[in-house]
Amino acid sequence: MASTSRRPEPSKRLPRTKKNFAADKETLPEAVFHRMIALERKRSERTQRPFVLLLMDAGKALVAEKSGRMLLEILSALQGATRETDIMGWYQTNSVVGVIFTEIGLENNPILAAILSRISEVLSERLTNDQFSQLRFSFHVFPEHWDSDSSAHKGDSALYPDLHERGTSNQLGRVIKRMMDMSGSLLLLILLSPIFFLIAALVKLTSCGPVLFKQNRIGEHGIPFTFLKFRSMYVNNDSSQHREYVQQLIAGRAQKHRSNGSDEEVFKLTNDPRITGIGSFLRRTSLDELPQLFNVLRGEMSLVGPRPPLPYEVEAYAPWHRRRLLEAKPGITGLWQVYGRSRVGFDDMVRLDLHYARHCSPWLDVKILLQTPKAVINGNGAC
Repeated sequence: MASTSRRPEPSKRLPRTKKNFAADKETLPEAVFHRMIALERKRSERTQRPFVLLLMDAGKALVAEKSGRMLLEILSALQGATRETDIMGWYQTNSVVGVIFTEIGLENNPILAAILSRISEVLSERLTNDQFSQLRFSFHVFPEHWDSDSSAHKGDSALYPDLHERGTSNQLGRVIKRMMDMSGSLLLLILLSPIFFLIAALVKLTSCGPVLFKQNRIGEHGIPFTFLKFRSMYVNNDSSQHREYVQQLIAGRAQKHRSNGSDEEVFKLTNDPRITGIGSFLRRTSLDELPQLFNVLRGEMSLVGPRPPLPYEVEAYAPWHRRRLLEAKPGITGLWQVYGRSRVGFDDMVRLDLHYARHCSPWLDVKILLQTPKAVINGNGAC
């Protein structure tokens, strides 16, 4: 997690001086401050310069004191201890104050230590030791560090209050989407059960190994899950070639390859020796994806959404690419599968995913689901 939490030690108490306690006019309202966090994320993605969000939770102290004067003391102290370029506002109104420190990363320890020391000094001048001890500070850095070797990574939700608000305001849409996922996946599993048995038999008869291929993928908010497919490769294969190609694809340096059985060029490894004979057919027709209906039924995926990436793919992402994991649950099909597939580059795929996340609705899901069979039959961009 790209956040740290600590309680600074109060410095030696200094004599009180008169301060302007009306300085809270510079403190942004909660909605505006959340918007500023979102804008700062976009700026950081564009400039590659990090920022740090400091949150100070004064909730328990304020409840204990039941006094607005202490609140004014805290706001005035923070404003006096921060830079003019820093942005201060309510993360949670009358409870949690936030400060955005631009162009500072957690690795910049001397600057952060100096800021925390200054805040600690000013607050300890104005609060009693008991009041000061009830304050809780936490630092959250953007861009976050994503470790592909960690199976417990989860996005730092403190940096995305706007996404939380979007999800809260669209509760009905999320409930309808989940109902569509459950009913649709269950119905398809029943209807396609004969095809499941046929594919399982063909996979088992044509190569050694299990019928299902299980793989660790990254889901919504960076939460890993076990991804299911019909096995289309020989067992114990080397993934280094795929890993290298994916990293080149994400960096925009990958070359297109001629698709199997056609003159079309795609951003995908073709003539892959790891793929079995039946596996090539399953991939070309997308039948290898059918077991993901179980992932949908379990709530790890949706029928419609961005494709879930591998951990080493996420490690190679630029910060703005990660939004595809944060703004929508991964799906079996989506705008990329219907309109782009492997014909388009990685950045364009991410743009399609983000467009879907911003305009997600039950009607859009139905439209994509109805267009998916045509895209599968045409096979454009598939290998």
